[in-house]
Amino acid sequence: MKTYVYVGAAQTFGADARTPMQGIYRLDVARGQWDTLSSGLPDKVEVRCLATHPGAPHIVYAGTQAGPYRSTDGGDSWTALALPGKEQLVWSLLIHPKDPQTIYAGTQGTTIYRSRDGGATWRELSPPEPRGMVHMSFPCRVIRLVVDPGRPDDLYAALEVGGVMRSHDGGDTWQSCNDSLLEHAEQPRLKSRIVSDTETEGMMDSHALAISPAQSGTVFLANRMGLFRSDDGGGRWTEMEIGRFSPLTYARDVKVSPHDPRTMYAALSVAAQSDAGSLYRSHDLGQSWQRFDHDVSIDSTLMIIAASAANPDRVWCAARRGQVFGTEDGGKNWQQHQLPGGVEGVYALATA
Repeated sequence: MKTYVYVGAAQTFGADARTPMQGIYRLDVARGQWDTLSSGLPDKVEVRCLATHPGAPHIVYAGTQAGPYRSTDGGDSWTALALPGKEQLVWSLLIHPKDPQTIYAGTQGTTIYRSRDGGATWRELSPPEPRGMVHMSFPCRVIRLVVDPGRPDDLYAALEVGGVMRSHDGGDTWQSCNDSLLEHAEQPRLKSRIVSDTETEGMMDSHALAISPAQSGTVFLANRMGLFRSDDGGGRWTEMEIGRFSPLTYARDVKVSPHDPRTMYAALSVAAQSDAGSLYRSHDLGQSWQRFDHDVSIDSTLMIIAASAANPDRVWCAARRGQVFGTEDGGKNWQQHQLPGGVEGVYALATA
């Protein structure tokens, strides 16, 4: 069976409009060859999230500016999955690990949609605006959705720039998890303001969430100010002090290995727009970290990590300016590729 890596690109805030930032691209790992995927997709499609079906790697979902799309042939062709509400720009997709027919889509604003039939029909869920949400020059967006493997009705949403929300009933009702994050924002070194009028902006600038099957109820958060951990389902957050292990602390992604529930990966950089990034790995649920991307020179902000559910040695990453790199042998050797046509604005990555 062929090994594919899927990459999605979209326009980034404040970027040069002349730079190509759009599309879905598929890398055949064995051949090192890219295909541009377009059949059935909108013109100039922007893709901010991708997800592969856990039991059927030829089924791929993509979140676009025109709603979610699904491919049942590994990306060769795509079909629109119409959302019922006003918000159509999809920033996050979650296929429920216990029931792949249940899919969640997070959009611009704080709107979340849920499908119980693989995307054929959707119900709009309307979480309330969380406490501490920062109003920016761009709309808030639901940038990541995760489910607790040990508590399948517990769902968490990361908001950029709005902190974290939690649901205990599969998304029907929601609560804010921001009180403790806002307390952290009172510390001088965790204050950050770039495009708003509040110094809580950095702590509310959530990027990713992860939960390990080894510790149900323990949630890991990647945000502008670093990595944070909650051992009570988002009630209290503690700083993981990633700065003790890395000179880079802007955290864009955090993932738990599908094969070892104590192994985690973190994508770290200098800032949202930067010339450096690093991939770190922990074997003890974040107590200590080591740089993992040996002999790889990352030229921009490291955006996203994909740890394969099929192969424990397969880990791929993508950086903002179109650099895609990965290992098929647990980090002994690394492949490096560049998106075709000078495409930048990488947001999404998936592999089987």
